[in-house]
Amino acid sequence: MFEALTGTGLAASAGLNAYIPLLTMALLGRFTNAIDLPNSWSWLTNGWTITILAGLLAIEMVADKIPVVDHLNDIVQTFVRPTAGGLAFGAGSSSETVTVTDPGSFFGSHQWVPIAMGGLIALGVHTVKAASRPVVNVTTAGFGAPIASTAEDIGSVLLSVLAIVLPILVLIGLVLMVWATVWVFQRRKRRRLDRLAGDPAGVQTRRLFG
Repeated sequence: MFEALTGTGLAASAGLNAYIPLLTMALLGRFTNAIDLPNSWSWLTNGWTITILAGLLAIEMVADKIPVVDHLNDIVQTFVRPTAGGLAFGAGSSSETVTVTDPGSFFGSHQWVPIAMGGLIALGVHTVKAASRPVVNVTTAGFGAPIASTAEDIGSVLLSVLAIVLPILVLIGLVLMVWATVWVFQRRKRRRLDRLAGDPAGVQTRRLFG
């Protein structure tokens, strides 16, 4: 159960930021005893891997805080974050994978299942993030982008650390993410009703919905 929670937390974290959970595992695996990666995932703790992940993270953190650029970044990350989520779930749940030179053994042993699950979890979180960012940008004239992005980065770091150190608390993080998802879509619905009613200020909608 704890392995599944660890993988789930790391995959959800990757949906917010592809590189934070991988870099967290890499650093903790290299410099601490907090996580013991399987041999097949030991490449994460390589110095070059850590350097590349740190560089990609720096680029991601800057791009995600600039209005319009953040939208383009989300389009690119539609492919990157699920991939990172699959890797994070596979490594975090101690899934031993067969080398890609033997795909028949890989799929026959069902070792691809954790990676697929991680990819789906990360894709779901990424979809919500990408859908909420335009709402934030429009309602704040773009000034909310860096604030939202910073909050997402902090959330990704916390999820990653909790998933490794206290995986049971990942459940609390997931509940908060579900609440945030519901809030985002309710806000989008209200804005749509405002436009249809010709009420850009949202006064009538707020009266109807509280």
